[in-house]
Amino acid sequence: MNRRLTLVFLVLVALAAFGQAAAQAPLVLDPAKLRLASLNAVIIDASANRPIYAKGANDVTPIASLTKLMTAIVTLDAGLPLDEAIAIDVDDLDFLKGTTSRLRMGVELPRREMLRLALMSSENRAASSLARNYPGGTASFVVAMNAKAASLGMAHTSFSDPTGLSARNVSTANDLATLVAAAAQYPQIREFSTTGSHYVEVQPTGQVLGFNNTNNLVKNGQWDIQVSKTGYIREAGKCLVMLATIASKPFVIVLLDSAGRYTRLGDAQRVRHWLETGEPLPVLAAKPAAKPRKAKSASNTAPTARVAASHRPAVRRG
Repeated sequence: MNRRLTLVFLVLVALAAFGQAAAQAPLVLDPAKLRLASLNAVIIDASANRPIYAKGANDVTPIASLTKLMTAIVTLDAGLPLDEAIAIDVDDLDFLKGTTSRLRMGVELPRREMLRLALMSSENRAASSLARNYPGGTASFVVAMNAKAASLGMAHTSFSDPTGLSARNVSTANDLATLVAAAAQYPQIREFSTTGSHYVEVQPTGQVLGFNNTNNLVKNGQWDIQVSKTGYIREAGKCLVMLATIASKPFVIVLLDSAGRYTRLGDAQRVRHWLETGEPLPVLAAKPAAKPRKAKSASNTAPTARVAASHRPAVRRG
């Protein structure tokens, strides 16, 4: 009897040890299980500087407002006073795409706030004002952007403006992963790009304006994001780059040229689930169609009700 109990005990100990070893074993990530809608993407294990997923990662494509990460780097590298007030000028208006802004011509903000709004809310006029108030003006600023890209080894990247409104601002997913890693070295970029919402008091009117982050994931408590930037112009599609901690490890995520308003966020969720579990994100089953209701006989329906129903607008379902 004692011998039998001893064998049972040894088996249980062995099973427990096996389970603990399995739990501690590194997760095997199969890139074939990650299916993304974004046309170009790359995921980098930042702790080892090792790519673990790539999709068209060397394709050169417009990058829209992802440009503003480089705009922030060049601004901060210049060491210009962040408390200095700079104004929105006519040269900051968008005559290329016709985008609008609540930062009207003549309003002033400290350079720090212009930088924050350019990163968190993707404010084009704020980004333009940062470049225009750079030594030598916007032309010198763009030269500095391209010089910085070259120094980082971003061989397939070119900038022609500080906002990203120009489709001539191009890069690759791999180059942008390098840019995100470089941007993460700046505390201001980490803070400003992940600010969920922010209020500024513009001068000389004293009007208070509220702005929100263009990446809703920074407000999601399930995400731990250190750097974030979104982008969109028609030529680039929906874009998103992040440095985020997932499963206790830092990852650089680059998602380019997504179609649809929420596709890039859906792809981000798919990436996170894959990194946490090694499995694709389950697709929710469609709800069964509701059974058609029996039509009332004409004799039981009041004439006025029939007339009213015939004039109701059709309901469109997305």
